[in-house]
Amino acid sequence: MKAIVNIVRILVGVLFIFSGLVKAIDPMGLSYKMQEFFDLWGMSAFNSTTLWLSVLMNAFEIIAGVALLLGWKPKLINWLLLLLIIFFTFLTGYAYISGKFKNCGCFGDCIPITTGVSFVKDIVLLVLILFLFFNSKYIKPLFSKTFTNILLIAAMVFTVGLQWYVLNYLPVIDCLPYKAGNNITEKMQMPANAVPDSTVINFVYKKEGKEISFTADNFPTDFNDSTYTFVKREDKIIRPGKNNVPEIKSFSFSDDAGKEVGQTILDFPTVIILFAEDMSRPVSQWQQSFDAIYQKAKNKNIPIYLITSTRKITEAAIAPTPFKDIIILDGDRVAIRTAARVNPTILLLEKGTIKGKWSFRNFGKVLKEIGN
Repeated sequence: MKAIVNIVRILVGVLFIFSGLVKAIDPMGLSYKMQEFFDLWGMSAFNSTTLWLSVLMNAFEIIAGVALLLGWKPKLINWLLLLLIIFFTFLTGYAYISGKFKNCGCFGDCIPITTGVSFVKDIVLLVLILFLFFNSKYIKPLFSKTFTNILLIAAMVFTVGLQWYVLNYLPVIDCLPYKAGNNITEKMQMPANAVPDSTVINFVYKKEGKEISFTADNFPTDFNDSTYTFVKREDKIIRPGKNNVPEIKSFSFSDDAGKEVGQTILDFPTVIILFAEDMSRPVSQWQQSFDAIYQKAKNKNIPIYLITSTRKITEAAIAPTPFKDIIILDGDRVAIRTAARVNPTILLLEKGTIKGKWSFRNFGKVLKEIGN
């Protein structure tokens, strides 16, 4: 029995560490997923807490996994893991049964899995953790108490430090479609292995006060415009397709006149985009470094745009700055969050290809990239 318990302990511990790490490299991704749940449940007031919840949840998964592997206070850890997996199973079960989510974010954006797979995974984990819960007596510490505590503190420092870093300097592993090296135009194309939805067109007409529906293949033999009155047309999906959504659904941004300039941006030989979802980070924290970029871009005739979801607030915030004349474009909040996990972030494009991506902490590197 002890051998089986140790095998299960290693399996569960490693899986929790892995699950925490793939989300810890992009805690904003989990934060946005939590906001989806809160919005759906009418609990948007909690959206301001999701980032802290994300950081804490990722840290707990990793530290609990390490503690389980080390054999530190097994009864406590098994209790906590049991409560956590029950919560996860509820969320993935809801996501799967409701059909309102394609991905629950269990392994972040790097390993997207369907809600059905996530639900089954959590059920299996629930069984394994219950097994450990009732066999905690077989779990013994691997090292001395002092060394175990040192390892746990190291895991905590690493986990918190990693998330602090990516929240300031962008994810260390970028699994989003706007990562450096990707061509935006190509990412807006349908995947080569896409299977389209199979649909059937259903027509609804009214005849003698009654609604009659039929497809294009079985029109009534007595059909004519004098006796049949059109009501509506319905396109029904009879077999869902697979992998039939582009990684980037659109690259659409408009100026103050409402003109769409997304394609224009993609056609420039070189262009700089500053993504600033909002002004939640004061301009004073990045004004000096960005102004140097702005002035250098103007001297080299490199177009530069600021894309935001809060135009009026942004205009007021940059009005006192040297770059107050920058072209501001309106962008969808979701699109901005997909392109830039840190607010603000700069993308350097060449003919639609992302040559570089830097958070406000690294704006100095942009100057080196665009040359003298």
